[in-house]
Amino acid sequence: MKYEVVIGLEVHVELATESKLFCSCGAKFGADPNENVCPACAGMPGMLPVANKKAVELGIAAALVTNSRVTPVITFDKKNYFYPDLPTGYQNTQWLAPICRDGYVDIETQAGQKRINLKQIHIEEDAGKLVHSHGVSLADYNRGGVPLVEIVSQPDFRSAEEVIVYLEKLRTLLSFAGVSDCRMQEGSMRCDVNLSVREAGSDILGTRTEMKNMNSLKAIVRAIAFETERHINALETGSEELVQETRRWDDSIGESFAMREKENATDYRYFPNPEIMPIQISEQWIDAVRASLPETAHDKFSRMTKELSVSESDAKIITGSKNLADIFDALTKNGVLAKDAASWIVTELLSMETQENKSSDDIKINTDKFAALILLVNKKEISRTVAKKVFALLYAEDVDPIDYVKQNNLGMVSDAALLDGIVASVLAENPDSVGQYRGGNEKVVGFLMGKIMGKTAGKADPGVVREMLMNGLAAASE
Repeated sequence: MKYEVVIGLEVHVELATESKLFCSCGAKFGADPNENVCPACAGMPGMLPVANKKAVELGIAAALVTNSRVTPVITFDKKNYFYPDLPTGYQNTQWLAPICRDGYVDIETQAGQKRINLKQIHIEEDAGKLVHSHGVSLADYNRGGVPLVEIVSQPDFRSAEEVIVYLEKLRTLLSFAGVSDCRMQEGSMRCDVNLSVREAGSDILGTRTEMKNMNSLKAIVRAIAFETERHINALETGSEELVQETRRWDDSIGESFAMREKENATDYRYFPNPEIMPIQISEQWIDAVRASLPETAHDKFSRMTKELSVSESDAKIITGSKNLADIFDALTKNGVLAKDAASWIVTELLSMETQENKSSDDIKINTDKFAALILLVNKKEISRTVAKKVFALLYAEDVDPIDYVKQNNLGMVSDAALLDGIVASVLAENPDSVGQYRGGNEKVVGFLMGKIMGKTAGKADPGVVREMLMNGLAAASE
């Protein structure tokens, strides 16, 4: 029998605000445990919440980039459950009137284009974090109260590939819009995977299980594969009864484990929070947010390829990361040609990413100094070989390229007499290579170029050197 997997996602994205959703505590990642906690977000009696306007605006931005319908009047509701990471005993969320509904995100897979429909996006506060160590559990409430949006899709996914392409598209949309940095490794973007299996061709959904808080694309692929196989095996052999439940994915052993039965809405006893007044969202407010949205990744790709003559392959890499796109824009604003900026980012900057095993979003570099270095090459004040060495120092130690080149006498060697003498000496020292060239082996040109550049410590203009070398070889062949 053939089976079909049916998947829906609930993606949690922390909003890029300075403070929490209902208090003024800092919302940034990386603080010491319980550093950003006050009586309000700690759930102390008598502390009234005050809604964060910026969080609402970012929620509107999320609605706009996902083609969603913004709700004219939004409210916040109490979602009641008891867990140590939730000091109030309830979570402020949106059940009755979320920020938006009925959106969609178009994705492109190997099978073609597909539309993923969204049920809704709602704003809510995050819970704290539990740290389990040495037989005890410690609670860190820094994350408690941090604003996030939960993006709830319809069960439109039929493969892990579609899930990953959707998550990457969503991350691009939200990060370019400034809604969130979407750093999965820091937990600012994570998702719950709701999965069921049914007979191919059937329109009846199977028993659904949910894997919570997935924050790695590789782990999501593995989890979907395991859970799909588990469901199919249960249906075919009756080895276990499938029940609606929440499961935990253990990536270290590649298996999921039951945590608890899956709750229904009635289990949470939702009701409006009377301490938070309804918020009216006017068309003027929506228009103001729309006007403030930065250039999208799609528009930037189009501009780079059609107006700035950047290759599609380079543009695709750069627009795949908000950080790389920002670096590209900073370089061009400093006078670097677009094609040069793209080339240096894709070849040199990303090589540092590979060496340090970092993601593109984690790369940091002084773009003013980066631009100055590229311009030194373009003005032929230093060679590309020297520039690569200086770039490594710029990236690692933030050296000033102009000062470093002057202090270390790395300027381009342009003395024609000096270069002519070096070329002549290299030809004299390598008669076998000259003989091979005379015999038709042009590959030795690269070898001889390397010898010449080595004698100049890479400071000579390769174009000038090559011209002199070819003249020298032509003369030797006569």
